[in-house]
Amino acid sequence: QVQLVESGGGLVQAGGSLRLSCTASGRTFSNLVMGWFRQAPGKEREFLATISRGGDVTSYADSVKGHFTISRDNAKNTVYLQMSSLKPEDTAVYYCAADSGPFSTRRRSQYDYWGQGTQVTVSS
Repeated sequence: QVQLVESGGGLVQAGGSLRLSCTASGRTFSNLVMGWFRQAPGKEREFLATISRGGDVTSYADSVKGHFTISRDNAKNTVYLQMSSLKPEDTAVYYCAADSGPFSTRRRSQYDYWGQGTQVTVSS
């Protein structure tokens, strides 16, 4: 089992930045592909970014490419999502997820473990 705990959410003005963190426990972190998703009210959970086990390969949804950055620190068992130029439409609950498979994936169904989510609210 893997436990994931997100932090760093909150209220920010449009144009501002936030960095989300997700700390994992329960398994060797460097064996996990990590991803970030978000879910706005009334919408499906959408993929944002994924990062390979070693951190050398990343992939982003088109909607966030260029203003969100995923990274990881395997020594700290933590994955990050740096968000900049935030817009009101970025308001959502943000989730990190872990996949025990070998390859990075955008597919929500491939992720085995999920955090509880952290709320991000962007005011206009």
